[in-house]
Amino acid sequence: MPVIPAADAVVHELHGTTFVAYAAPSRGSDELCAWRVEIPAGSAGTPHTVTREQVLCLVSGIARVTLGDEIRTVTAGDVIVVPAGPAFCLETTAEPVVAWVTTSVGLQAELPDGSTIVPPWTL
Repeated sequence: MPVIPAADAVVHELHGTTFVAYAAPSRGSDELCAWRVEIPAGSAGTPHTVTREQVLCLVSGIARVTLGDEIRTVTAGDVIVVPAGPAFCLETTAEPVVAWVTTSVGLQAELPDGSTIVPPWTL
């Protein structure tokens, strides 16, 4: 049975945000990736698009979410479904945000400058 102890999670940093990786192909998952994201207070976020659907569940904090042309405020317990394609950005308020994120293997993200990244926490 694949069990990933919390102590074995792999920590990544990007754009001032911490990604704590749990499930991914390198840790025994064939189809899904899951991680905890920790975004500091006052973060403007980095707009990006993704190639796979993502589901984010806010564990704590309040965030302003832009998805395509729509802007919403989300709080702890809310879930954001990010489809592949439209621009997505999550901005924090005066408090940090922690969210649990899942997606399928193969996710890539495109940044505003046109560069594409394969997030290392999904490998």
